[in-house]
Amino acid sequence: MLTNSSCGQNKSKNIQESNKKIKFPIQKSDEEWKKVLSPLAFEIMVERGTEPPFRNAYNSNKQKGIYVSAATGEPLFSSEDKYESGSGWPSFTKAIKEGVITVVKDNSHGMIRDEVIETKTGLHLGHVFDDGPKDKGGKRYCMNSAALKFIKQ
Repeated sequence: MLTNSSCGQNKSKNIQESNKKIKFPIQKSDEEWKKVLSPLAFEIMVERGTEPPFRNAYNSNKQKGIYVSAATGEPLFSSEDKYESGSGWPSFTKAIKEGVITVVKDNSHGMIRDEVIETKTGLHLGHVFDDGPKDKGGKRYCMNSAALKFIKQ
């Protein structure tokens, strides 16, 4: 079951269509992504859905390791930068390194938000907000667990 909340958006065709116009290094058809991604990951990443808060794989994960893209295996976030935001989704203060994520404007659902996409694919990961820990830059990268895979250290 998908939900629409401050960290998520459901099937924003405008963003999806505009991102398809951008040339990303890895491009696949929906059928090709369906072969690579789980049904939930496809719904989140390709159709730009969101998973339920608090009922997802990594919100409460406290293990040490890295979070990689469910689509490509590209390292995106580190457990060292994960924190408990209370939002119900895994939240990070920054990406694991520069250039692995890109922030684009999301004007869906009558809101203006900053969507986080994977730089290599343009696939949806979540959103970023300016209410993160001030001592760590003030950002909250609110990600969908289904868009990630965890690799234990």
